[in-house]
Amino acid sequence: MKLSDTTALVTGANRGLGDRLVRELLAQGARRVYITARDTDSVAEDLTAHPLTSVLPLDVSDDDSVARAARAAGDVNVLINNAGVLSFGGVLDGDISGFERDLAVNYFGTLRVTRAFAPVLERNAPATVVNILTLIALAPVMPMAGYSASKAAAHSMTQALRAELKRKDINVLGAYPGGIDTDMLKDVEADKAPAAEVARRIVSALAAGESIVFPDDASAGAGAVYRQDPLRLEEMLAG
Repeated sequence: MKLSDTTALVTGANRGLGDRLVRELLAQGARRVYITARDTDSVAEDLTAHPLTSVLPLDVSDDDSVARAARAAGDVNVLINNAGVLSFGGVLDGDISGFERDLAVNYFGTLRVTRAFAPVLERNAPATVVNILTLIALAPVMPMAGYSASKAAAHSMTQALRAELKRKDINVLGAYPGGIDTDMLKDVEADKAPAAEVARRIVSALAAGESIVFPDDASAGAGAVYRQDPLRLEEMLAG
């Protein structure tokens, strides 16, 4: 896909990876980028003022909010489902309400937005859906059991979407980063990839028409393990 022909919408674009995805799309020549967030006042001022951006309120867990965004952004041909939340806790001791929120946003929110924009993307095809998943959608990390499960559900949905949308000339790209240096993981002691580099690799994969990207060095290595021996990756992340 030529990025100069791209009109993209990014969910959860007010901070972290979402902010960096918007910046990378603009840097690579996107025609227009819709910046969406529940709290539009938190979008960076320079992005709000950019001549090629439009800021839209969007709560991915609210049907009416999603429908309004789909009506307002009728020229989109790239949808990037980035909005997400993270609740910490293990399978046996994690707060159930937190796990439910993870599912509501990370799985059902992604599904809701994709369904709403599917007719828009089909009308503007060739088009692409990019789902920002995570390496731990493929094998869980114990202290993030609910988050892992919600992203695993989104991973399965991504696979189903790929088959369903192919005949409509809509590519589906699943991105599986490892830890990213954003506010979401600010209290986690671990190696984290710079958000700008993760965004660059995702946008490069989008332009190349790829279906899967492991967009940082750690996830690329772990992804190679997963392809050879999924149980080995489970053992690695459990440790």
